[in-house]
Amino acid sequence: MTDECFGHPRLAAIYDPLDSDRSDLDVYALMAKEFGARRVLDIGCGTGVFALLLADRGIEVVGVDPAGASIDVARAKPGSDRVRWICGDATALPPLRVDLATMTANVAQQIVDPQAWRKTLRGAYEALRPGGRLVFETRDPARRAWEEWNREASYGVTEIPGVGSVESWYQLIEVTGPLVTFRSTYVFAADGQVLTSDSTLRFRERQEVEAELVAQGYEVEDVRDAPDRPGREFVFLARRPETGHV
Repeated sequence: MTDECFGHPRLAAIYDPLDSDRSDLDVYALMAKEFGARRVLDIGCGTGVFALLLADRGIEVVGVDPAGASIDVARAKPGSDRVRWICGDATALPPLRVDLATMTANVAQQIVDPQAWRKTLRGAYEALRPGGRLVFETRDPARRAWEEWNREASYGVTEIPGVGSVESWYQLIEVTGPLVTFRSTYVFAADGQVLTSDSTLRFRERQEVEAELVAQGYEVEDVRDAPDRPGREFVFLARRPETGHV
């Protein structure tokens, strides 16, 4: 199942205007350039912002996401014909040989089930060419980011062309071990409709992530800082060896 904010057609349609600052993607675009990637798999591509950014630079991109409504938004954007869109996840991909696989923003943390996480890492591994890399980010649990998730800090009103005014905020619901659940609320001024979306993220320790990457056959090349959120996130850079188990 996908969260309503990605899977509900009305919410998927306003996702980009409500999250218009995507400077977090700059680090991924720079790494694609750093590694000379010509073929990229964007896991959890959502509404296609990053996939289309890469496609605009002449990179061959496959975008995969389980939320059909988000994929529909991506397909409706200019230039979308340059991206291969797949409604699904990384555990059941067609044969690929990409130079780089990415999971931007909260994608890695939204895969909360341990078995699904292992299968996702394995699916990405099999999609990479030997020597190809997987890059993703995850929040440092020690920073306890969820303590700042409340209505006061997140409340906003956004004017969206063709939609009207939308109020939005999120609120922490529950913290159970590594799992953190919060609720996003959206109020549409045009007709008064109120929609909510509950999301759960898994906060993994750095050592836990590195161990699972190694278990799935990767070499952990580096763990970097997120330039736009220094000290708050780990950016993992893992490589499929030139030779190794398949």
